[in-house]
Amino acid sequence: MLQRLFRPRPAKAVGETLYRSAVQQARTPALYAGLGVPDTVEGRFEIYSLHVILLMRRLLGQGEQAAETSQALLDTYLKGLDDALRGMGVGDLSVGKKMRKLGEAFFGRVKTYHAAFEQLPDAGELEAVIARTVYAEGDAAQAPALARYAIAQQTALAAAPLDDILAGDVAWGAA
Repeated sequence: MLQRLFRPRPAKAVGETLYRSAVQQARTPALYAGLGVPDTVEGRFEIYSLHVILLMRRLLGQGEQAAETSQALLDTYLKGLDDALRGMGVGDLSVGKKMRKLGEAFFGRVKTYHAAFEQLPDAGELEAVIARTVYAEGDAAQAPALARYAIAQQTALAAAPLDDILAGDVAWGAA
């Protein structure tokens, strides 16, 4: 009985699985070598965020279980950011301020990516968002290619059965 009481809710476990899937996809070498995503803390934040946002978009408006799973994904992502800051040696007194900044940045990305995806098939706004965020410190010439990649990922996620995603099974497209 105690085991049942302390077992995580299914949405929490799926959210953690989806987060691991987003991280694994964001670590695909082709994103860095082929699409020129900067292999920096900032570049990784941007590409991890993009994949989490793509999953959250797939779950948007898909019912209560999807909403709960999306929240669990977000919670896991934010915990991952916190853990990464601590792992990089950021002191406990500074973590809160840095997390607030990262949270604001992430939620800004959610809003701008959502608006950009709503403009499709015109990819101009998505390319601009990617150029401003992912390639902020480097050459944005690859922004159109990364935008095509993001659109392909959104298409692959949209085609995947919701039940598969809610079971933590994500079939990402090729990078």
